[in-house]
Order: sequence, then structure tokens, then C-alpha cells
Amino acid sequence: MLTTPAVRALRRAYPGARLTYLVEPQAAPVVEANPHLDAVVVAPLLSGLARWRTDAALGLRLRRERFDMVIDFHGGPRSSWLALATGAPVRIGYAVAGRGWMYTQRVARPRGHRERHSVHNQWDLLGSVLPGLPLPTPASHPVEMPEQAPASARLDARLRGLGIGSDAELVVVHVGAGNEFRRWPEESFAEVVAALSTSRPNRRIILTTGATQAARAETVRQLALIRGASSVSMTVACDLDLADLRSLFGRAAVFVGGDSGPAHIAATTAIPMVVIYGPTTVTVWGPWRDPALVTESVDVGSLPCRPCDQRTCEPGDFGCLRGIRPAAVVAAAERAMERERTRRASNVIV
Repeated sequence: MLTTPAVRALRRAYPGARLTYLVEPQAAPVVEANPHLDAVVVAPLLSGLARWRTDAALGLRLRRERFDMVIDFHGGPRSSWLALATGAPVRIGYAVAGRGWMYTQRVARPRGHRERHSVHNQWDLLGSVLPGLPLPTPASHPVEMPEQAPASARLDARLRGLGIGSDAELVVVHVGAGNEFRRWPEESFAEVVAALSTSRPNRRIILTTGATQAARAETVRQLALIRGASSVSMTVACDLDLADLRSLFGRAAVFVGGDSGPAHIAATTAIPMVVIYGPTTVTVWGPWRDPALVTESVDVGSLPCRPCDQRTCEPGDFGCLRGIRPAAVVAAAERAMERERTRRASNVIV
């Protein structure tokens, strides 16, 4: 998602070029409908000998395309090798130990934490081919993920099946995260859900997460019921792909969740957002979108160990997450929705 501003910049710089994006299956929906791309190649994600055979065939396919330039935004072992396999005369990547030789042009990537947004780090790779290119802003180069018609139709059918009408105030609470350093406790999410579900009669809350964390979402639902939430007001949806999530976020009144991939998908819409930060910071990982849109950030504040590299919790208590009060998140969500109502009212022409 955070490479899409760079994709937009490349299209502006090379309007007549053929731009192809190589991506693994789970992230393919992010770029499949990108208006600046001509083609998307999906690299199957296999294991063992099957992966070696598939990657060898993919490398030959890419070489036959005769690319003039390859930019490796990922920098991992697989992407480095595939960049080399293309045989492109210009291959740009980060100066990573053991793999930098696979590129013809290498860009320094300092180790350790830097208070610099990830989009700017991606932008560094463009400097080799577009010298003097000014740094992007969220307003000039926002993240992009257009809604896809099939996903929109699936969402319409699902909401109808749940009895959720167009007048409902949809609150999406994403309770999952890819690693334990970004998982706010289930008990805390449950308190937020219970508080939000009882404040307005037409409010409906949809709990989302990936299929592998479906039990976590169900735990949040059960705990919220114990805290007084109505079963009618809550729905668990753990089978949505990224395109489905994009459609859901576009219809909702607010997104509440941790600093994770779905938060960046939500950033491609106009939805008011409440993002919970643990060991990460808004400076580096905040939603990259027009600042005129409503965004609230919640964190524990200053800690000696925060931010960290998310490899081991030095204090051992994950205090950066557990120290965030549910009441602060509830207040941020209500404030975000009220700010959006005010913003929309001010835009009405009478």
C-alpha cells in the first residue's frame, strides 16, 4: 500500500511507459485496480521444491518481458533474486548486505529507527531515476486503492443479509494484527465495542480480522456482550479479503483499529479513522492521506523503550499497548465521527 504514491509518481514521470507490478497473492487486491498500472503479475506463494520451480519459471517469464528498469521496493531475498532474474539493464534496490550486488543501483537504507514516514523511505528509490524529485505529501501523493465492483456487490449483498440498511451508522473495529507487538488486548477492544454499541440506536458494529484470528474476534464479541453490548448491534466478519475490506471501509462511519495493513487500506477512503499505536509511531506509520480527512491517533505517550524494533519486548509487559485506556479510544471514536458530521455540514451548499 505504501508504494502506491511512488507508482503514481512513476506514471507522471513516464506517461508512455508500460508499468508492471509484481506482487504476492495476499496483497494483490491492493494493486489490481490501480489506475496507474498496465499489468499486475502475481507471484505464487508456495514452499519447498514447488517454490523453487515456480520462481524459476517466473524468472524466465520476467526475462522474456525485457524490462528496461526494475525497482525493488521490498528488498527481501525473493524480490532481490527476481529483480536479478529479469536481466533488466537498470535494477534499483536497497544496499542490503549479501544482496546489494543483485542491483545495478543501490540506495542506502540506514538501520535503526528513524522518525521518517515509510512513504519517504520508499521514495528514496526513485531518486536514482528521478533526481531532484521533491518529497511527496499525503495531499499530493496519497495512498490509493480504488474500490472494485465485484467487492462492492458482495458487500451490498452481505449487508442486506444482515439487515443493515443504508441509514445504519457502521463502526468497523479491526481487532487483528500480524504480530503481538500490534495486538491491543481483547478485553480493551471489548470495552470499546460495548461503549460504542450502546450510545446510538442505529449504530451497527462490525468486528473484522483475518480468518486465522477469527477466534480473537469472537472473544471480543463475547466479552463485549458481558459488558452490556447488544448481540443485535454486533457482527463478526473474518472472511473478507482486502478488496472487501476496502468496500466496507468506504461505507462506514469510522474505522477503529491498530497500526496494521487494514488501517492503511482504510486510509485510501474518506472514512474517519482512529488508529491505536503501540511500539510504532504516527510519524513513521500514520495514515498517508489528505490531512483534511478526519484522523485520530491514540498511544500511551512517552516510554523509554518506545519506539522499538518489535523483536523483543524489553520490559516484557507490552506496556505500550496495555497502557492505552479503552476510554481514550472510545472518546477518540466519538470525536472522529462528530468531526466528520461537522465537516460534512460545512460542505453543504444551500
